[in-house]
Amino acid sequence: MFTTQEEWDRGYVEGRRYRPLGDAERSLLATRLAPVAGSRALDVGCGTGELAAHLSSSGYTVDAVDWSETALAEAGARYGDAARWLRLDVEEVEEDDGDALHVDGYDLITLRFVAPFLGARDRTLGSLGRRLRPDGALVVITPLAAATPAERRGIALDEDELVRLRSRWTAAERHDAEGLVVLVLHGPR
Repeated sequence: MFTTQEEWDRGYVEGRRYRPLGDAERSLLATRLAPVAGSRALDVGCGTGELAAHLSSSGYTVDAVDWSETALAEAGARYGDAARWLRLDVEEVEEDDGDALHVDGYDLITLRFVAPFLGARDRTLGSLGRRLRPDGALVVITPLAAATPAERRGIALDEDELVRLRSRWTAAERHDAEGLVVLVLHGPR
């Protein structure tokens, strides 16, 4: 499991790529989280930009952040101005740091294949939750540990972790999408 910026960069340089965005995920985002005029999204851990580009084509104005320069360079080359591509460690961004992220908040914040890698998960998700606009949603997309081979369980969340995560929000929906768990969270506690 990658834990440093250098490891993430090296993984992308070596050609490591992750599961493409699936039709079930696209459908779920379209039906549950369709944007309205002026909607803003933040894609955390955007990697090579597929989800950020999808959100942009759906009508969101998108900020996409990743720790890897290599991933962001590929995202920018592939998807151009579909998003504002930002290199930063989301765990280090302070709530009042308006230089990197929009101070007026986001209607949607996505973390696809990111939550298991967060060292300070509760603090980081809480901080991101406070960046949501009223009625905004934080979406966590993750493999389920029980359905993940033992040698790769570090990239997934287990049922106890999912229950704990859901308990920190006033409203939480769980959806299954092609072997992934999609949590749609509203109202951080």
